[in-house]
Amino acid sequence: DNLNTHTLASLYEAFEPAEALRLANKLELVHTPKHGSWLNVAECELSVLTRQCLERRIAQRQTVAAEAAAWSQQRNEAQVGVDWHFTTEDARIRLKDLYP
Repeated sequence: DNLNTHTLASLYEAFEPAEALRLANKLELVHTPKHGSWLNVAECELSVLTRQCLERRIAQRQTVAAEAAAWSQQRNEAQVGVDWHFTTEDARIRLKDLYP
C-alpha cells in the first residue's frame, strides 16, 4: 500500500544513515495506484484458485486446505504474476477527472 512509512526516507528516520542506505539498497518499493484497488489482484487470484482448484464439492476441510496449499506452491514455483493492461495513458483517458 501507499502508507507514508513506505518510503526510503522513513528508513533514514528510523536508522543511522549507513544502515538506512544498506537497507535501502536491498529494497524495491512498488506503489499501487492511488485510485486503483490492490484488492483486484487478490480477487483475481481467488478467482483463479476457485476455477483451477476448488470448483467442485470437496467433503473434507483438510482436503481443501491440502489442495489449496499444493495449488499455491505450484503457482509460486511457476512465479505466476499479474499482467496489468491498464497503463498510465489508459488511466489518464478513463479517469481524466482523477488524473491531471
